[in-house]
Amino acid sequence: MLSQNILNSIIVPTYDEKSNIKTLTTNLFPSLATEESNLTELIFVDNNSNDGSIQQVEELNRQGYNVRIIIRRKNHGLSSSVLRGFQAAQGDILICMDANLQHTPESVPQLIESLRIHPFTIGTRYVTNVGIEQDWPLYRRVISKGSSLLAKPLTTTSDPMIGFFGLPRKYLIQLKAGAINPQCFKISLELMVKLRLPKRCTVGEILYSLGITSEGQSKLPGKVILQYVLQLKDLYQYRYGSVEFTFITSLITIFYTVAFYQAYCVVFKFNLDRKLLQ
Repeated sequence: MLSQNILNSIIVPTYDEKSNIKTLTTNLFPSLATEESNLTELIFVDNNSNDGSIQQVEELNRQGYNVRIIIRRKNHGLSSSVLRGFQAAQGDILICMDANLQHTPESVPQLIESLRIHPFTIGTRYVTNVGIEQDWPLYRRVISKGSSLLAKPLTTTSDPMIGFFGLPRKYLIQLKAGAINPQCFKISLELMVKLRLPKRCTVGEILYSLGITSEGQSKLPGKVILQYVLQLKDLYQYRYGSVEFTFITSLITIFYTVAFYQAYCVVFKFNLDRKLLQ
C-alpha cells in the first residue's frame, strides 16, 4: 500500500532477483525507526524478469510493506533503471542500492542520517586503517582501485564507483532535461559531477561491508571498461571544458585503463593456471 506521506524513496534496480527481494525488504524496514519506516517506500525497477519477482513484490505489499515494482519492457540498463525509479519516487530523499545484498539494508538508516547534513552521500568500502577488500581476489582489487583512481580528478570521494548512494530530490530537479546520460556506466559518478551541489558542502560517506557476488567474476569486463572510459571522457569535458585538457586527460585515461586491464588479465590467467595445476 502506498502512503501519501513519503519522505524516503529507496530505488533498487533488479533483474532475476526474486531470491533477494524478500530478504532485502524484510531486513530494510525493521532496520528503520518506526516513524522513519512509515515514511519510507521501496521501489524495485525490474528489467522484465521472468522469475516471479512481480508476484514476490505483490505478496510483500499484501503483508503491509510499502513496496512496489516497476517493470521495464524495453530500454534496459542499470543507470536508466535508477533514473526511472527516481522519476516515480514520492520522497524528498532518494536512495539507490543494489538488489544482490552487497549493499546491506541495515546501512540505509545511517545513509539517511548523513543526508540530513550532506547534499550527497555514498556508501564507501574504503576508510583509513580498515581493509574491507583484504579478502578480495587480487585481480578484483586491481580493477577496483584502478577504476576509482581514474575518477579522482572528478571527485574527492573515496569510492566514486559505488552504487549505494543518496541525495535530496531538489538537486535532481534543478538539472536541465537530458543533462544526465541514462546509458552512463556509473550513475553515482555522473550525478556527483553534474548536480549543482553547494560548493562549501562535502559529499558524505558512510562505511559499509561489501560481500562478493560470485568468485571469479569482475564487474569490469573489457566491453564495460570501454563504456567507463567513454563516460570519463564526457565527464572530463563537462567538468573542465577545455578541448586540450579533455584530449590529454582522455589519453591518460585510456592509457591507465589499458594498463590495469592488462594487469587484470595477467593476474586472472595466473590464478586460473594455479587452480588448474592444483
